[in-house]
Amino acid sequence: MKEYIEKRAIDIANYIIENNTTVRQTAKKFGISKSTVHKDVAERLVSINPTLAAEARKVLDLNKSERHIRGGMATKDKYLRERA
Repeated sequence: MKEYIEKRAIDIANYIIENNTTVRQTAKKFGISKSTVHKDVAERLVSINPTLAAEARKVLDLNKSERHIRGGMATKDKYLRERA
């Protein structure tokens, strides 16, 4: 694997853990696609640093489990703004 890809995967994982960010937020910050974020964390990082990969996966799994709540809140806010 190329060195810059390994560094990016580590940087992405550290960013996710430190900032508790979603895949979408991380992709935007690094200027890459959501698919690349997933591939870096789920596949590439496991062979580079399994411990870091597991920590990042915990954050991503938590965000995934909460996304339906965030979506509902966004919809609620949208309709409250339309009323005003």
